[in-house]
Amino acid sequence: MQKLLITGASGFLGWHLCQLAKQNWEVYGTYFSHPIEIPNVNMLKVNLTNFQELKQIFSEIQPQAVIHTAALSQPNYCQSYPKQSHAINVTASGNIAGLCADYLIPCVFTSTDLVFDGLNAPYKETDSVSPVNLYGEQKVIAEQEMLVRYPKAAVCRMPLMFGAATPTATSFMQPFIQTLQQGKELNLFIDEFRTPVSGTTAAKGLLLALEKVNGLIHLGGKERISRYDFGRLLVEVFQLPLAGLKAGYQKDVKMAAPRPSDVSLDSSKAFELGYQPLSLQQELEAIAKSQSQQ
Repeated sequence: MQKLLITGASGFLGWHLCQLAKQNWEVYGTYFSHPIEIPNVNMLKVNLTNFQELKQIFSEIQPQAVIHTAALSQPNYCQSYPKQSHAINVTASGNIAGLCADYLIPCVFTSTDLVFDGLNAPYKETDSVSPVNLYGEQKVIAEQEMLVRYPKAAVCRMPLMFGAATPTATSFMQPFIQTLQQGKELNLFIDEFRTPVSGTTAAKGLLLALEKVNGLIHLGGKERISRYDFGRLLVEVFQLPLAGLKAGYQKDVKMAAPRPSDVSLDSSKAFELGYQPLSLQQELEAIAKSQSQQ
């Protein structure tokens, strides 16, 4: 089996990716601050912001491909800690692209829908970027730097992702479910729109990009939905109390990082390559079913 290096294997997306990739690859996963064991995956503690350490990992493992999911992806954190987040989101990403270029191996990078300002959705790969927060800016710089250093890299813009909790990470739906189950009020925006996918679907998209993509690709879902309407779907599928679900407006909530209102992705290019997200209803039903069997 060929060797695949997955950075950020302890993160939500990285963990889901390891579950799928290990079926066809000998997988090496990196973590830094969240130690984790994943069956049939070789886990390594690596500080990706240390170039010497990064270089050593490449030379020891000799991977045949790399998928780089590691990031500080909380917009509010990035806004408050620009230096720390720049080191992993920008510098490490550029270095990984450079090493993949040296080894002439496929390289996949996970970017974000937050590279857009939310004023002209849905966004195609050819649309110009204009982030409204620092996290989006860092990802734009990383995208450009990676493609300069390695034009063959696949830069995958990811949407909002949801799914079952992993041993070291949750998605945004876990706190939603918990709040409603506790009978508390859950305020969700009716004026913020995304094209979400499950962690499993996102992982399938990244493995497809590894085989078929050079340059930019959007891996959004097929449905544009507000956070509030996503909450209504959760209530229905997981049979949660509806009374606590309240509609709110993004403009009424003060956050460290500004948020764009609609960064829905047009992912038709990926759909043509064989990327097939299920409907949100189907995705959530599959998650609910697997949890009821555990």
